[in-house]
Amino acid sequence: MSFCAGRVVVVTGAGQGLGRAHALAFAAAGARVVVNDVGTAAEAVAAEIRAAGGEAVASAGDVADWAYAHALVRAAVEAYGRLDVLVNNAGLVRDRMLVSLTEAEWDEVLRVDLKGHAAPMRHAAAYWRDRAKAGEPVDARIVNTSSGAGLMGSVGQLNYVAAKAGIAAMTVVAAVELARYGVTVNAIAPSARTAMTQDVFADDMRAPEGGFDAMAPENVSPLVVWLGSAESAGVTGRVFEVSGGSVSVADGWQHGEAVDRGRRWRPEELGPVVHDLLAAAPKPAPVYGA
Repeated sequence: MSFCAGRVVVVTGAGQGLGRAHALAFAAAGARVVVNDVGTAAEAVAAEIRAAGGEAVASAGDVADWAYAHALVRAAVEAYGRLDVLVNNAGLVRDRMLVSLTEAEWDEVLRVDLKGHAAPMRHAAAYWRDRAKAGEPVDARIVNTSSGAGLMGSVGQLNYVAAKAGIAAMTVVAAVELARYGVTVNAIAPSARTAMTQDVFADDMRAPEGGFDAMAPENVSPLVVWLGSAESAGVTGRVFEVSGGSVSVADGWQHGEAVDRGRRWRPEELGPVVHDLLAAAPKPAPVYGA
């Protein structure tokens, strides 16, 4: 009960799946939780936390709405006097091959998944900046939710891949921008059994009758709780892959070896140069589903 005692945590998309598991895990660690989702799901999880002896309030709304995202941050402050941790988890999928992708499917996923991370981050960041400028101590955390699809690519998920890759990129930039205010920003790329992943992990959807259930969403939450704790203060700008009992650090784009001609290249010169560079470069990770 003491690992996150006294910390105030907002978890978005916490009405089911990973978000619900995170909210319950933070509450079990002693945190006070603001449970966000659309409809009545948020209140159901908040009631579950209270029934177990924890502290939680619900806030129903669309995190991709700029004004509501601000209200969500204020809800934490009004309920508990502060905000220490923002866990951005809300998201959805609308899977489609590129040649069949509709504008509506593109817009919906980018709005909910990417803007739904950016809007709460923006308003939480402003709150912590104001606290820091007022001379108050700030030891805050943002934990975003990317995906292996966003890191490696995934066939049939172009819109989702774009959103999740954007989340990973936003994470590393926000980590640099917010360090001066006492805020760390990290992301996870989880693999777990949820309603959203039922098609992706169709072969792994059934929990084993006995033994360790590697696809349970509760396996992801301990890392999220640790990243939200005071103990993680020295870790920022990183993306962690987590699945079952496995945790790893994902590394992003790196500057590769360069060949500098010292002048503008001619197109006919570049064939051997590009082939040599590719031969020396590490092989890219395969796209999921390729």
